[in-house]
Amino acid sequence: MALIHCDFYSEVLGMCTSICALLPQPRSINGQIEESSIDQKYPVLYLLHGILDDHTSWQRNTSIESYAEPLGLAVIMPAVQRSFYTDMAYGYKYWTYLSEELPTLVQSFFHISSKREDNFVAGLSMGGYGAFKLALRHPARYAAAASLSGGLDIVSIAKGEDEAWQREMESVFGNLNQLEGSENDLFHLAKVISEQDVDCPFLYQCCGIEDFIYQDNLRFRDHALSLNLPLTYEEGPGYHEWRYWDQQIQRVLEWLPVRPVTKDILFVPYIEVPETP
Repeated sequence: MALIHCDFYSEVLGMCTSICALLPQPRSINGQIEESSIDQKYPVLYLLHGILDDHTSWQRNTSIESYAEPLGLAVIMPAVQRSFYTDMAYGYKYWTYLSEELPTLVQSFFHISSKREDNFVAGLSMGGYGAFKLALRHPARYAAAASLSGGLDIVSIAKGEDEAWQREMESVFGNLNQLEGSENDLFHLAKVISEQDVDCPFLYQCCGIEDFIYQDNLRFRDHALSLNLPLTYEEGPGYHEWRYWDQQIQRVLEWLPVRPVTKDILFVPYIEVPETP
């Protein structure tokens, strides 16, 4: 695969930003790229980072490249700071950037498919929240979404006891008393999509049972299942740490409806050519 660190200007953010992109490498024979792979559009996973991380974190802390390579899957890892993938009340419009501008730019930069069945999103912690928000608000764009130790009960999270944290959350979401039932509330979004005549993306949720955010995950799991959303839930030993996420992203890739790419092995026999007398 090719690893590209891409810096560009975002019209929505009004500043330069960055992504890391893992892209399948086209097949070549004797140095010539096969014609069938030149115009191939790759399925894509938008992989979202947590609140303490950035666009390089998945690449630095997991083996995501080696996991995605057999699937022929492009992986796009954007940077959104501590925005909770939201158009911040006092800050940048990261939700509009992520949901509208970024996919268009990525499809123009690289050979990325725009088809729903080829588009997926996943993330950890804050990124798990962002992944489910993308899937629930734009079900026609994504076939599946995965949350790893996600901050899914944002109403509870935002109203934490720490005063400094609450002030930060107000800079992101605005009036916290209006957060419940809004388009940033996953519980509300889950109920809305359950009442609509649309195909909900397949959802995968996992959390370690020692994780401080475990109870929040149980609440969302029970809520989603009560609404008959297509949710696959897994739990097991694990904390809020990269050791757990490196394991679970492999489970996510196994779960995604992506067919592994089978590469024919080209065997060129060695033929000894006699020397010219």
